[in-house]
Amino acid sequence: MKLQLDGHTAYAYTGGRPLDASLPGVVFVHGALHDHSVWIQQSRYLAHHGHAVLAVDLPGHGRSGGALLGVEAAGDWVARLVQAAGLARVALVGHSMGSLIALEAAARLGERASALAMVGTAYPMKVSAALLQLALDDPLRGMKLVNQLSISSHASKPSHPGPGFSLHGGNLALMRRTHAGHRGGNLFHADFAACDAYAGLAQAAPRVRCPVTLVLGARDQMTPPKATAPLLEALKPRVVTLPSGHALMGEVPDALLDALREVLRAAH
Repeated sequence: MKLQLDGHTAYAYTGGRPLDASLPGVVFVHGALHDHSVWIQQSRYLAHHGHAVLAVDLPGHGRSGGALLGVEAAGDWVARLVQAAGLARVALVGHSMGSLIALEAAARLGERASALAMVGTAYPMKVSAALLQLALDDPLRGMKLVNQLSISSHASKPSHPGPGFSLHGGNLALMRRTHAGHRGGNLFHADFAACDAYAGLAQAAPRVRCPVTLVLGARDQMTPPKATAPLLEALKPRVVTLPSGHALMGEVPDALLDALREVLRAAH
């Protein structure tokens, strides 16, 4: 699905079904160096089971045009995309950088946000100076390091991915493609710098009017569960911990989907 926002194309995957704005909405927000495709299993399932789904490509990522945005501006973009799509109420689901963007979108949408699920999240989401420099000096080497830290298993079965599909190879290919597809600068550095710079929890949390759930990977080395203390204090969320690293959508897709279905049941 393509919409026009700020003079640019805004793309959102609708899960293989036409968007029906009369259904309960779910908006998926990807993380750094990713696009909508990381949510393929969860978005398709929910789109075929009674939900209006928008899995977005953030500006400068995948099929969405426009300049790269910081976390707050991206949250505003997501909120305005929800309005442009005609969805009255939505649950917001974000992964990593996308979890912070989803938080900002929920704050802006107020009562129009029915639930917020922050997957593989932390606050503050600090990035080492060494990794930020590596993103500038040798992006491919940096992507390989991020890949190594993000995925805690060699292969995750059953379900998704299927036999013969490499979590490591697929994620690295996606990062390389998304990075190369942005012509306006170093996407790797911009995304990770945006995570590092975000300091808006104290301003956003009081404006969130919906229930919040954190879905965390017990073996996550990128956003370890112990790094969520400020989120626990500010948002009073329910916490679900799964046997996974940072790449929960690929490592534990069914368990993540079950967690999201519970979030949506409670919301609707």
